[in-house]
Amino acid sequence: MSAIVEFRATSYRIGARDILKSLTLSVEAGETLVLLGRSGSGKTTALKMVNGLLFPSAGEVLVDGAPTTAWEPVRLKRRIGYVIQEIGLFPHYTVAENVGLVPRLENWDAPRIRGRVDALLRQVGLDPKQFAARYPAQLSGGQRQRVGVARALAADPSVLLFDEPFGAVDPVTRLDLQKQFLALRRDLGKTAIFVTHDVREALMLATRIALLCDGALELLATPRQFLDAMGHEAQAFLACLDWRVDQQ
Repeated sequence: MSAIVEFRATSYRIGARDILKSLTLSVEAGETLVLLGRSGSGKTTALKMVNGLLFPSAGEVLVDGAPTTAWEPVRLKRRIGYVIQEIGLFPHYTVAENVGLVPRLENWDAPRIRGRVDALLRQVGLDPKQFAARYPAQLSGGQRQRVGVARALAADPSVLLFDEPFGAVDPVTRLDLQKQFLALRRDLGKTAIFVTHDVREALMLATRIALLCDGALELLATPRQFLDAMGHEAQAFLACLDWRVDQQ
């Protein structure tokens, strides 16, 4: 396997505060690396460095073998699909226009865009005949999130970034979206980096988990290895799996 994304002693500092501290790891082709950590652990900062929303204060981040600082910024961002919790759909665009945005910017012809949009909507469980002409305000939260995933996939990016994408939906819809993510990974074989603070989600979705604590890499492990981890931070997350509400 070859590394699609590499962090090489990557640090990020704001003033005197170290947000990310000498992060070194690689993301292999076809895997889902989950960045797990508490709020403020540096996981979203690391994610934003992959598509050039942020750049390292020290070290470097490589995408397809080239430092992000060497990429033309627009080209890098269009090469990477990005899904966030707030979804970020354009409210004045239809579903089809939202999904087809990057292909239009890449000058795909209209029939190719229509075919790609219809195929992706079906792939995320939305009938294009029913949903393509709707606007985001006419969709549920789960449906908007599906459209966000379809848009991220539209131009066939080499890497997908997910920043706590399912955190704003109800638990039942969240589980459905998680299962759909696994199906898409199986069918498409995409490389993904997925940010979450939910250990259950990390164990379900990851091929490997990178546990961050105060900006540093605490543990890099498969889900099975993570369950056996003895470090303090890993144990703190694993304790969440055993938590029960006492019934009076």
